[in-house]
Amino acid sequence: MSEQEFGADGQQPRKQQQRSVVTQQKLLDAATQAFSENGFKGTSTREIADRAGVHHPLITYHFKNKEQLWRAATDRIFREFNLALAKVTADIPESQPRQRAETFVRTYVRYAHRQPALHKIIMQESSYPSERLDWLINRHLKPLFDESVKYLQELQKLGIAKAGNPALLFNMIRVSAGGLLALSLEIKGTSAIDFESDGALDELSDMIIGCFLPGSSDDIAA
Repeated sequence: MSEQEFGADGQQPRKQQQRSVVTQQKLLDAATQAFSENGFKGTSTREIADRAGVHHPLITYHFKNKEQLWRAATDRIFREFNLALAKVTADIPESQPRQRAETFVRTYVRYAHRQPALHKIIMQESSYPSERLDWLINRHLKPLFDESVKYLQELQKLGIAKAGNPALLFNMIRVSAGGLLALSLEIKGTSAIDFESDGALDELSDMIIGCFLPGSSDDIAA
């Protein structure tokens, strides 16, 4: 084995580290899909290992148990979502609140389409009280809610966002985006709306913006 294959400490081979990272990603991908489809109770670690194409004992090696794997998969979903939001809004100044709000909606819609587990896991866990739901709320959903509602209140003052309870408004926006996309198969069957078709996501974003952010930029200067 060559020196290049070892890490900086000269002990653990780099190839082994790379394989470990790849295995973890495979398990997280498989777990995300399985948990979003079948829920926590309806998913076994053996099913996840089979989906990932890895040996079953590797789950406990990397994540200890199913609970930790679920949390790691959920953390990754929200971490990538938050990174996507931060990236697209970084170059939009706060002096352009409407553009920032529209960008938020469009990013939310596109991420929920790319990663339907964002809302499917929420829907699965919201079916009954559990420690996982409490963890999900406290770690991810409540911080997002608090920040978003505060922002919506500012948009309401500027005449951009629709008047009314900002907490209800936030939930209507996110369900209109993620909830519809989580039900995409049913909606395609009943309504012949295909969110995979060209322009469908833009149309959905436009309608959400039109309904919940009806004020124009001119309202700011008024």
